[in-house]
Amino acid sequence: MSDVSTTTLKMTRNFDVAPERVFDAWLNPEMMRKWFFTLEGTNKVTQNNPQVGGTWEIIDHREGKDYRAIGEYLEIDPPKKLVFTFKMPQFSELEDTITVELKELRQGCEMTFTQLIHVAHEENWTESDIEKAHGEWRDSTEHGWNLMFMGLNELLETGEISYKG
Repeated sequence: MSDVSTTTLKMTRNFDVAPERVFDAWLNPEMMRKWFFTLEGTNKVTQNNPQVGGTWEIIDHREGKDYRAIGEYLEIDPPKKLVFTFKMPQFSELEDTITVELKELRQGCEMTFTQLIHVAHEENWTESDIEKAHGEWRDSTEHGWNLMFMGLNELLETGEISYKG
């Protein structure tokens, strides 16, 4: 049995803005620093090179600690699809893959978010341990993205996020 397995988190959100606006929020550093894994009040670094093979980095300062998220762009097809890697090196060298797909609706757009989550196994894990870990990882990851997507929605609608961290 492998030391790592993969589970998939899939989420769908509707926004009352054009897909181009949502796509831009994923790539524009000024927008990213307000919602993507960070908040304006806690963000220390937001760097982005939005091209295939380009990298991004966010450093967020919470509760006295720096949290670093990094990745590389694998596919950029504005304003329809974005694929990139996501890794937090202080916790794991495992790299997840995130796909964001945008579809224009009559009013606004629909975003489908998919994250392939890699889960490291502990020694002697059984199949049920792996299933339990997959559920826990999906739940905690979904919780974090739910909060971020609420901030993204507020940012797209108002230009600001009321919670500053």
